[in-house]
Amino acid sequence: MKNKRLSFVLSLLLCIVLITATALFSWGCGNKNDAADTTAADTTVADTTAEDTADAGKSVSVGEGAHQFTFTVRDAEGNETVFDVHTDKGTVGDALTELELIEGEEGQYGLYVKTVNGITADYDVDGTYWAFYVDGEYATSGVDSTEITDGASYMFAVEK
Repeated sequence: MKNKRLSFVLSLLLCIVLITATALFSWGCGNKNDAADTTAADTTVADTTAEDTADAGKSVSVGEGAHQFTFTVRDAEGNETVFDVHTDKGTVGDALTELELIEGEEGQYGLYVKTVNGITADYDVDGTYWAFYVDGEYATSGVDSTEITDGASYMFAVEK
C-alpha cells in the first residue's frame, strides 16, 4: 500500500513538472514569435538586410510620406531585396539616405554610393560598384539629383 501511494505521488509530481515545463516552453516560444512580429513591424531599415527580405520573398515597406516608389537592391550574387518606399523627400537620394538604405561619399559628380542596404561595393577594393537604374534603364543622372516619380521603380545593382 505504501509503494502504491509513493508511486502515485511521484507520478503526480512528474505530471505537474511536465505540465509546468510545457507551459513555460510554450509561453517562451510565444513571446519570441510576438517579439519577432513586433520587430518586423517596427524594424528600422538598417536592421533589414538583403538576406532577410530575399528569404521572405516579399517587399518591405519603409518610411512615411506622400511619395511612393519601389526600390530594389541586387547584390553580387543576383539576390534581390525589394522595398516599398514612402517619403516626403524630393529626390531618390535624399529619401534613401534618410532611411539609411544608402551611404557614400560626396564627390565632384555628386554622391558616390558605396553601401546599399548594408552591402558595400567599392571599385577601389574589388572593381565592383553600385549601378543606379530608373524603371529598368541605366540612370542618366545620379541618385542625389534624380527627382522622385510616384510609382516609379529604382534599383541599385552590384556590377563589375
